[in-house]
Amino acid sequence: MAYYLLLLFFIPFHFSIVSAADRPNILWITSEDNDYGWLGCYGNKEAQTPHLDELAKNGVLFSHAYSNAPVCAVARSTILNGSYAVTQGTQHMRSRHVISAKYKPYVSYLREQGYYCTNRDKTDYNFKGNDKAIWDECSVKAHYKNRPKGAPFFAVFNLQVSHESNLFEQKIKINRQQKLIPETTRLKPSDVGLRPYLPDLPEIRNDVAIYHDCITALDKQVGNVLSELKKAGLVEDTIIFYYSDHGGITPRGKRYLKDSGVHVPLIIHVPEKWQHLSRFKPGEQVDEMVGFVDLAPTLLSLIGIEKPAQMQGRAFMGEKQVAAADDATMFLFADRFDEIYGMRRGLVTERGRYKYIRRFTPQLSAAPYSSYQFGQAGWRAWEKAWKDGKLSDKDKKIWEPNQPVEELFDLKSDPWEVNNLASDPAQAERLKTMRELLKNKMIESRDTGIIPEAMFAELAPNSPISEFLDKKVDQMKSYVDLAFIATERDSKNLQQLIAVLQSESPIVRYWSSHGLMLLGEDAKSAEAELIKLLSDSSSAVRVTSAYALFIIKKSEAARDALIAELSKEKDEFALLYAVNTIILCKLSNQVPDEWIK
Repeated sequence: MAYYLLLLFFIPFHFSIVSAADRPNILWITSEDNDYGWLGCYGNKEAQTPHLDELAKNGVLFSHAYSNAPVCAVARSTILNGSYAVTQGTQHMRSRHVISAKYKPYVSYLREQGYYCTNRDKTDYNFKGNDKAIWDECSVKAHYKNRPKGAPFFAVFNLQVSHESNLFEQKIKINRQQKLIPETTRLKPSDVGLRPYLPDLPEIRNDVAIYHDCITALDKQVGNVLSELKKAGLVEDTIIFYYSDHGGITPRGKRYLKDSGVHVPLIIHVPEKWQHLSRFKPGEQVDEMVGFVDLAPTLLSLIGIEKPAQMQGRAFMGEKQVAAADDATMFLFADRFDEIYGMRRGLVTERGRYKYIRRFTPQLSAAPYSSYQFGQAGWRAWEKAWKDGKLSDKDKKIWEPNQPVEELFDLKSDPWEVNNLASDPAQAERLKTMRELLKNKMIESRDTGIIPEAMFAELAPNSPISEFLDKKVDQMKSYVDLAFIATERDSKNLQQLIAVLQSESPIVRYWSSHGLMLLGEDAKSAEAELIKLLSDSSSAVRVTSAYALFIIKKSEAARDALIAELSKEKDEFALLYAVNTIILCKLSNQVPDEWIK
C-alpha cells in the first residue's frame, strides 16, 4: 500500500516535468520607441539593420502590427494582461490605479505550466502592485540560463538604446563615449530622408541621423542576444519574438495615434521543430493585423492553453490559433501622457488600409502631449520655429488649438498620414461607418476613458474603475453616445446638452458641460445652468463647467471657481485636471504664491 501511495504522489509531478519539457522555449526581444519604418526589412533603404533583416528573412514579418497605445506603460499593461488598457482602467500614463483581480498576467499562466520566466528588466505595467513579483527573476542580470534543469523558459530582453531619451544631448554624449554610436553620424544629416509630416529643420535632420545610429546599435544588441542563444544550442528549441513597445521617437511619433506612434515592427522566428504551431511559413510577410492585446493569448496558445475569458485578444499562432476575420479592426487609444490630459481613440480597418481617429478633447493643440519630449533638440526647434512664425501652414498646424474632431486616412496612398480625408464628400460613407465602428468598439470594450480620471476616486474609492463600469453596462451606450454628441462641436446639439446638465449621473454632467465648453460662445444660453454646476459634488464637473463659462465670457465666477479648486480636498488626478484647465484658461499668473513651488 505504501508503494502505491508513493507512486500516486509522484505521478503528477512527473507528468508536469514531461509536459514542460515538450513545450517550446520563448524568447522576447523588445526595443523601445521605434516604429516599423526605421528597419531595413520594413523597407527603409537608409537603415543598417542586418541582424533584424536576417531574422525577418528566416522568420515571419508582420506588416500591420500595432501597439494599441503610443506610449510604453499603457501599451505594456495591455500586453501583460491581454486586455485593452482602457478596459482595465490603465490608459493614463504612470497612473498606477488598482485593477480588477480578474486580470492575471500571462507570466502567471506560464509559470503554472512549469516555465521559468525572466525579465531583463523593464516593468512599468501602469497599475498598482509589485511589478517584479510576477517573475521568477526580474533584474539587469535576469537570464534564462539560470533556469532549473529541464525547465522550459520564457525570457524578455528589453533593449533601451532606441528609447526617446537617446536623442537628449547628455545621453547622446554618453552613448558616444561608450562607443554605442559613432562620434560622427553614419549618414549626413543633410542627406537623410525626412518624413513628409516633419519640417525641414537642421535639428530634426540631426536627430534623424543620430537615431539611425541608435537603431544600428539596437540591431547589434539584438545580434548579441541571438548569438548567445545560438552558442547555448537553444535556437532549434526556441520561438523568438522581436517587437518595439510602440512608435517614435522623432517628433509626431511617440504619443500619437498616427502610424508613426502605434505601427510597430513584429518579427517571429519559429524553428522547424515547432513549425506546426504556426500558420505562416518562414520568410513570409503577413498582412493581417495583430495588436499587443493579441500577444498574451498567442503566448498561451503556443503552450497549448486556451485564453481565459478576461483576455480580449486573438491567438494568431499556436494550438489555439484563430485566423483574422475579414472585417477585423484594430483599436487604438491615447489619454493622459505624464502631466497633460487629452483623449483620443482610433480604429484601423481593411488590413491596415484605413484609419479613423477621433479627438474627444479637440480644443487642445496636437503638441505637446508631454513636456518630456522637449529633451530633444528637434522638438525644441520645431516649437521655436512655430513661435517665431517661420513655419509653413502644414508644419504649424500641430501647435494650434482646435484640432479636427475627426481624421480619416488612406494608409495605402498616404502612409505618413498628412492628408485628412474626413471632409472629402467621396469618403462620407466610410467616415460614417468607421465612426460607428469606433463607437461600438468603445461600448463593447467598456472603455473606462468615458469617465474622466479626475472622477475615478469619487466613483470607485479604493476599487477598480472597471468594476464600477461593469455595474453600469446598461448605461454604457448612452455614455458613449453622449461623448460623441458632445464632441461634434455642432450647435444643433445645444439644447440636448443643456437638457442633461442636471442629470443624476456625474458622467453625464461632465460630458454635457464638456460639450458646452467646446461650443464656446454658441453656448451662451447655458450660462445659468453652468453656474449651478460650479458647486457640483464632482470636482471634474465643477472644473469643466468653470472651463465652459470661462470660454463663453471669461466669467469672474469661473475664474474664482477654478482657482478655488486648488484649495479643496481631492485626489492628485482631480488636482491635475484642475491645473491643466487653469493653464488652458491662461490663469497661471493668478494662482496664489503658496501653490507655486
